[in-house]
Amino acid sequence: MRSKIRRSLVKTLTWRILATTDTFLISWLITGRLAWAGAIAGIEVCTKMFLYYGHERGWNKIKWGKEIGEEHTHIFPFAEDFKPVKYDFRSKDRHD
Repeated sequence: MRSKIRRSLVKTLTWRILATTDTFLISWLITGRLAWAGAIAGIEVCTKMFLYYGHERGWNKIKWGKEIGEEHTHIFPFAEDFKPVKYDFRSKDRHD
């Protein structure tokens, strides 16, 4: 199953937040300067977001390690991703 481009974009953004925070903290610990840490993290967020997105889309084309019919969890579902569910959560014994 192929991943949608939106999925790759959301994964790119959430990963960048986590990775840039890590880069900022490590840079701050090494340099002891918030300005330098911010500059390093700022440059890194721009370059690595594009690298990760390209890497993610490239891996999406590789079938190795994927199972047929493999579904992914959606953090931000979109209307076209919903499938109708025919399950009634109410107890069959209740007469509300």
